[in-house]
Amino acid sequence: MASVTSLTDLVNQRLASALSATLPEASVDPLLRRSDRADYQANGILAAAKKAKANPRELATQVVSNITTGADLIQDVEVSGPGFLNLTLSDKAITENLAARYTDGDRLGVAAKANPGITVIDYAQPNVAKEMHVGHLRSAVIGDALRGMLDFTGEQTIGRHHIGDWGTQFGMLIQYLIENPDQLSPETDTDGEQAMSNLNRVYKASRAVFDADEDFKERARKRVVALQSGDKETLDLWQRFVDESKVYFYSVFEKLDMEIRDDEIVGESAYNDGMPETARLLEESGVAVRSEGALVVFFDDIRGKDDQPVPLIVQKADGGFGYAASDLTAIRNRVADLHATSLLYVVDVRQSLHFKMVFETARRAGWLTDDVTAHNMGYGTVLGADGKPFKTRAGETVRLEDLLDEAVQRAAEVVRDKAQDLTEDEIQERAQQVGIGAVKYADLSTSPNRDYKFDLDQMVSLNGDTSVYLQYAYARIQSILRKAGEVRPAAHPELELHAAERALGLHLDAFGDTVFEAAAEYAPHKLAAYLYQLASLYTSFYDKCPVLKADTTEQVENRLFLCDLTARTLHQGMALLGIRTPERL
Repeated sequence: MASVTSLTDLVNQRLASALSATLPEASVDPLLRRSDRADYQANGILAAAKKAKANPRELATQVVSNITTGADLIQDVEVSGPGFLNLTLSDKAITENLAARYTDGDRLGVAAKANPGITVIDYAQPNVAKEMHVGHLRSAVIGDALRGMLDFTGEQTIGRHHIGDWGTQFGMLIQYLIENPDQLSPETDTDGEQAMSNLNRVYKASRAVFDADEDFKERARKRVVALQSGDKETLDLWQRFVDESKVYFYSVFEKLDMEIRDDEIVGESAYNDGMPETARLLEESGVAVRSEGALVVFFDDIRGKDDQPVPLIVQKADGGFGYAASDLTAIRNRVADLHATSLLYVVDVRQSLHFKMVFETARRAGWLTDDVTAHNMGYGTVLGADGKPFKTRAGETVRLEDLLDEAVQRAAEVVRDKAQDLTEDEIQERAQQVGIGAVKYADLSTSPNRDYKFDLDQMVSLNGDTSVYLQYAYARIQSILRKAGEVRPAAHPELELHAAERALGLHLDAFGDTVFEAAAEYAPHKLAAYLYQLASLYTSFYDKCPVLKADTTEQVENRLFLCDLTARTLHQGMALLGIRTPERL
């Protein structure tokens, strides 16, 4: 792996040296930012001047005198306003830097961080014996993208899918199956949809009996006790429900083009044996106290409408454990056994208060230390095109499978309309990639904590900020590279660059910085915004700079080089977000 220092960092180093030579006591970063008037603008001079009680414009002029200009990096620098520095980079520096990235394969010259940690990401949390619906979409898509970005930065990630596979509903389900043993097929279905169809039927039937028959309700409650105490017959039937559900889960995640590893599906049941110890440790340490028979944790700053404290319930008065106990036990496991340095939860924003209390409790107990960060990546709601929570016409929650199938179907219409030399099989394959990519990108291009509208017409549009626009930009580049024949991409630092080439080149150089920033802030929408701007800058370059019909062979090769590097950057960036880039569209 060949690490390439970004142009931004190179310029910052040059400016810091010039500032130090001018004002030895200065320790202010030059604070570069992109500018409309030049490639970069440095505004840190103002802070340095204030600290030194100097005239900022005079200081800026002195700093300029200590900056070496030329073809190697900074071509021109001028003082503007009260003391800003506008900097223009040389064409040679831009091309040479990109050429170094070009030789580094998929990494594109981006080095992994020197001291990576271990991040446990809790995402994609379906429930056993229940269909996945639109509400499960964002946790899966956002979590998968965050994991891709963190992996790219060098972080070691461990996935955890905290599925709902424990609790009172399983007493109802298992008791019903014991009394009606013919309701599930003898063997686990290999078809995910059929597996869930069976489970849904059993769930609805058992719920009907549970609500109507008090004797059955009592038997179901006793079955919960048998489950929690490890009764073999009860556990075997419980395992049937889990296995049938997993077949279904995998079928849905496969449609989402997402890999879910079996060893990372660790549901609530996995923490069952550790919950009594969690409760004991909290009570013995005084972090939790008994209140009306329940074991709870109180917080000074968390109160209800009547100004009464709202506690975190670790253990109910009847001895049962709830979500807090399993979440706290999971933290103990992830820190002590998995050696996590970061805990990241991709969970509905409505659970924010719960996790605030869980994290604070874990810190009081000493399970979360200063060396471990815990963050709830609360996400907003999926809305319909009308701005209301996404529902079917009958007012029911939309099945996730139906949503994905419709996206693929809509994408097929777009691909078929534009396809020139694709077979029907190829159209269907591309439709899968375009449709699922459209769903993912619409989610990821929105700040996670905001609600977003699920509008398929907009998602599969060729115009605007959509994944289809990015995919077509990538496919267009591949078409150009194929048409180039024996002429291959090659960097020519000696050539003067068109303004559109410079803008594209500077943006390509910022890929690594953007990924690191987006990963550090858990902000996939920042990477999505970068990729959209990259595709837009490429479109401008393509319109203004003939590639195959450029004036000289060297110019053709250099523009093919810019095309290829753009394609590789789009491909890598989209891959980090979990989106495919078809070679032909």
